[in-house]
Amino acid sequence: MMNYDSLLNKTALDIPPSGIRRFFDIAAEMDDVISLSVGEPDFPTPWHVRDVAIDSLQKGRTGYSPNKGFTALCREICNYYSRRFGLDYDFRTNAVVTVGGSEAIDLAIRTLVNPGDEVLVPQPSFVCYAPIARLAGAKAIPIVTRREDEFRLTAQALSRSITKRTKLLILPYPNNPTGAVMRREHLEKIADVLRDTNIMVLADEIYSELTYNNIPHVSIASLDGMKERTVVVNGFSKSYAMTGWRLGYALGPEPVISIMTKVHQYAIMCAPTTSQHAAMEALRAGDDDIVKMRDEYDMRRRLIVRGFRELGLDCFEPEGAFYVFPSILSTGMSSEEFCEKLLREKHVAVVPGNAFGECGEGFIRVSYAYSTAHINEALRRIGQFLKEENIINETRND
Repeated sequence: MMNYDSLLNKTALDIPPSGIRRFFDIAAEMDDVISLSVGEPDFPTPWHVRDVAIDSLQKGRTGYSPNKGFTALCREICNYYSRRFGLDYDFRTNAVVTVGGSEAIDLAIRTLVNPGDEVLVPQPSFVCYAPIARLAGAKAIPIVTRREDEFRLTAQALSRSITKRTKLLILPYPNNPTGAVMRREHLEKIADVLRDTNIMVLADEIYSELTYNNIPHVSIASLDGMKERTVVVNGFSKSYAMTGWRLGYALGPEPVISIMTKVHQYAIMCAPTTSQHAAMEALRAGDDDIVKMRDEYDMRRRLIVRGFRELGLDCFEPEGAFYVFPSILSTGMSSEEFCEKLLREKHVAVVPGNAFGECGEGFIRVSYAYSTAHINEALRRIGQFLKEENIINETRND
């Protein structure tokens, strides 16, 4: 009889499962569920991108690529960052193509931290950073961001969190789950704290193309003195509706990228070939696709913020990504209780805020990467739920 408890990695054993997937899995077993729980575009990958992938398959371009990705794709990625964000990278030494942005995050953390190091993680934030840091033997230190600061990381909070063991700062903006954006003036203050340190930055910019109110994305790597201490992570899932293609990339200093590529070489070998051909087309000819999808998300963003406010729930107006993070403190329920009751009673799936860090308690994450009909029906059911819980007097009228 095998004793698996003695065999399994203790750190991996102790890491809790994702709070996002738990509610998604429950909803998958139920009928008539309106799910606003998963951050996946409801748009299909644009046809011109799919056509290039199909053509590559028909021509038998199905072998391995170089470990770091096709040279042509690395060149296109660097051209893209130059023209969109004003950052110049050498495609030969500063880029690596990965299996989604998630692998790029994993590679960067494993490359940069040693056991006992500290990784600073602003929260609420996406669920992967702290577990990956723990798996690398580092300690994840949460930095609480607050509603009154529009969920931005402040220089004061960062300064208070730095110790002699601090090795890496995660900078996940535009932010999942809050939709917060760091503008240039906010990033400059963060950069001022870091410039005289030996601390690296992992800038997760997967939502860089999804900003609203005419607020352009600014990469911290573009600020004076920050490029040399920043690894930028991005990908194709959100901007180009290519979630299932599993393709991302990292840009950064050559000494870091070379080690990331070496780890990638042993762990993964290379990213999917067909996806790489499709990604080149997306970068070359996909700007109009981005604008079309972003405009649709913006309309949905305004719809859902207005809807929650009409229901009496305080809702921060997101300036990026495709999530809202309304407060449910007025209901008297915990985030878990609210989400479970809403799912069981009204078949609406959203994610408890504490899945993104303890400071997310009292909030829920709701994705608006869904149709307006989907969103309106979810708001109607949430209104019924709040009325039946005696939290509001009447339901929302659509």
